[in-house]
Amino acid sequence: MRKEHPISTAPQDGTKVLVQWIDEDDQTNESVAQFRALDRLRSSGGDWDENDTGWWIFTDSKTQKRIEPVLWITEDEDDQEA
Repeated sequence: MRKEHPISTAPQDGTKVLVQWIDEDDQTNESVAQFRALDRLRSSGGDWDENDTGWWIFTDSKTQKRIEPVLWITEDEDDQEA
């Protein structure tokens, strides 16, 4: 069974999680996202600053986008075995 959690409780250690976010057209979306801290971004190379810290998704195989998720979703492990 799906369970929705406040985004403030999501892991921020680089773990990929399913999130829900609202785009510029007020469309609700679900994507796998990863929180990236500034030190992690800088270690990958490039010119990053504190404004780049946050939740990132891939929009396709080559394009990433920073988003502002509203919640994150888990699945109850007991339901996955059925």
